[in-house]
Amino acid sequence: MPAISPARKEAFRILLAVERGQAHADDLLRAEEVNKLAPANRHLATALVLGVLRWQIWLDRRIRQLLKRPNARLDPEVLIALRLGAFQLHFLNRIPVHAAIDESVELTKQSGHRFAAGMVNAVLRTAARGSAGAAHSSPLDEDLGGSSAVQAHPAWMVERWTSAYGPEAMQAICRHDQSQPRMTVRMESPVVQDELSEAGIELTSGELLTAARTVVSGDVTATPAFREGRVRVQDEGSQLIGELAAFPGEDSNQNQKKILDACAAPGGKTFILAERNPQAQILACESSPRRLAELRKRLAAYADRVDCRLADAVELEEDAVFDLALVDAPCSGTGTLGRNPEIRHRLQLEDLPRLAQRQRDLLRAAIRAIRPGGRVVYSTCSLEPEENEQVVAAVLVENRNIRQISLASAIETLQRHGILRPEAAEPLRKCLTPDGALRLLPGTLPTDGFFVALLERLA
Repeated sequence: MPAISPARKEAFRILLAVERGQAHADDLLRAEEVNKLAPANRHLATALVLGVLRWQIWLDRRIRQLLKRPNARLDPEVLIALRLGAFQLHFLNRIPVHAAIDESVELTKQSGHRFAAGMVNAVLRTAARGSAGAAHSSPLDEDLGGSSAVQAHPAWMVERWTSAYGPEAMQAICRHDQSQPRMTVRMESPVVQDELSEAGIELTSGELLTAARTVVSGDVTATPAFREGRVRVQDEGSQLIGELAAFPGEDSNQNQKKILDACAAPGGKTFILAERNPQAQILACESSPRRLAELRKRLAAYADRVDCRLADAVELEEDAVFDLALVDAPCSGTGTLGRNPEIRHRLQLEDLPRLAQRQRDLLRAAIRAIRPGGRVVYSTCSLEPEENEQVVAAVLVENRNIRQISLASAIETLQRHGILRPEAAEPLRKCLTPDGALRLLPGTLPTDGFFVALLERLA
């Protein structure tokens, strides 16, 4: 029986589980089965899974064009073998054609669909001839108009982004989603950077924050510093939210003695709140026992002043006791499709009202929990108005003792304290909405997509 590489076998297993709705790719890629692979196989398996999910809609259209019966029903195992093969042929220029085709055929056979092996072989060989002239270059590399990237997204998302942000911004979002996301890290001290350099990790400065570093080459996740939590992988936009929450106005962090992090896991923003507010006691809420255990482990160094509690923030009994609350609300995640490509396949338009209701409940609870004069930072990694400005607007209508404050002053504060890079302030100001919220669109700045608003309780 011809051999199948461990990377392709593992990628096939993960994609099949995702297709069947049994698990999320992110969880499976961090599981023991992947971690025990040799580094080269682990990296290839990850590239295959995320690449196929990122380009799945485009790949399916291409595959259907090559079938004798384009509307034929394909078993999940057969379809995934075709996607894996087609992705390698079109996007991975270091993969030999014979390896991409032969192992996809063998995956088809070993999954119990020997009868379909000939069809998989024929379709992929035709695809290989079609991509040969481009020397495996990505359709995105050749498509200056961005239509391939647009076609890799659900039509309803494209239509909404075009309506909300215009066609140019929509294309920038789509192209960003189809590109390999940059890895940005944050370190507990400058000493860690020297340690990473000695391990062969090349870093460069972030584009927004002085504390952020972008990984140019090397595997940070394989270092002791990463395993011990002394370096954390965190998108620069996510770090910015933590910084804005820690400094929501000139010297305001000096008055923050009690802080609520309403949706704390995985803990990156909680870290920043603790680092920037060494005098504060922080309540970090998490409703998932598994995620809470991970949160406690990550924040062990701050256990004396960060209370990681198994709790739904909506049900908190604390009333008007916190100086600051961060509500980094669970959301659709449409601002992170480049990093979490499977979202586009499971999210439905009908999910947005349910998510928005949960977000309004969390924001109301945070407002109840802060004292008069206290502030709430509300954020999501969504691009959808229902989860962002409409949530804020709905809560403001209900509460006359709440006002929205422009984040322009917070940006100035971060600049004054040297937290922002000097050249970053003006691009961020251009991302302010008329109401003073901050909207980061993928493709506009070197971050995932985020929305941040600042509210203050008056009485």
